[in-house]
Amino acid sequence: MTTPNTFRCAVLSAIKHDYVARGVAVHPRFELVVVCDDPQIPEWAHERNQQFADAHKIPYVRDVERAMREFNVQVAIVSPDVDRHVELSIRALHAGKHIVQDKPMSTSHKDAVRLVEEVEKTRLKFLMWNRNFLPSVLHAREQIAAGAIGKICAIHVDFYFAKDAGPPKGSRLPGYPPMNWQAHQIAAHSDGSDGGLARDPMGELAIEGIYPLGYMRLLTGARVQRVFARTAPFFNQLNADNGAEDLASLSLEMEHGLIGSLAIGRIGAASHPSGGDMKIHVQGTEGALVISEARPEVGVYYRNQPPKEHRQRRVAADNDFLQADSLAHAIDTNGESSINARAAFEIYATTEASLKSCRIGQPVEV
Repeated sequence: MTTPNTFRCAVLSAIKHDYVARGVAVHPRFELVVVCDDPQIPEWAHERNQQFADAHKIPYVRDVERAMREFNVQVAIVSPDVDRHVELSIRALHAGKHIVQDKPMSTSHKDAVRLVEEVEKTRLKFLMWNRNFLPSVLHAREQIAAGAIGKICAIHVDFYFAKDAGPPKGSRLPGYPPMNWQAHQIAAHSDGSDGGLARDPMGELAIEGIYPLGYMRLLTGARVQRVFARTAPFFNQLNADNGAEDLASLSLEMEHGLIGSLAIGRIGAASHPSGGDMKIHVQGTEGALVISEARPEVGVYYRNQPPKEHRQRRVAADNDFLQADSLAHAIDTNGESSINARAAFEIYATTEASLKSCRIGQPVEV
């Protein structure tokens, strides 16, 4: 029996979500061999890259193209500040590397289109990191495929992250300057709440919308055609100071006459004993499903437990392995990953249309 090839991976910046690279590395066919970035990035970013390289006992090279060339890599894992997602991904494509990219796809429509065009022109493989392989989501897909609820009519997702984004709204004293978005995101890295690490403020829908919209796409197979949305900076002073939503609601008209809706937000660590309340509701002609995204999980409580430690902990989740496996299979068979560039663009376009709908107060075509 022939042993499958191992893919050598370059981590093109680990300054935002290093869990993407760590997730890829759980699969035995993917090996992290080098961390690389551009020499002109700030010193705090070099330090963060060096820390990740040291933790994985691999070199850190301050030259992206040289690292990809000299370390003979086949896959680039891209997780810099959001403004550089497209740039680094396209540079890796030009070097002949398959891409695993952190979310969101882009900060502009033009760049998102350019990235899709480059992926399709080079015929290399692209995976947008997602949560579509969580056990509860896979179980829902199995039940729907088996006809347990008949034909799908509607789908709703609640996606509330129980995380803080600094002080609560209303806590800034009169006369104090607004909170600086980028400075806060840099400082927030230590507790994992730096999802919007970018020059310009990014709200919760733009940062996290890939996850619930990915569920909708997976379970229904339908594209979003029109959206009406409302957003607000409701919970966090950082969002209020920077005009970035931490709560959003979407009403979606989808293909095949389906109706969708989404409620998404960053609602504060005190609101939930673990990561947040995330549920998928699917209505069919013969019944309905309500799926708790976190299941299966166990509750852990003990004396002198740190107040910020999660009480509810997910178990039996192979999401990282299965995502990486979908990329390996796509490379082996010239197929597609779980969320390829075209699918990632459709999700990006939905969030873009939603934010436009908020600005003009009208439904917007996707």
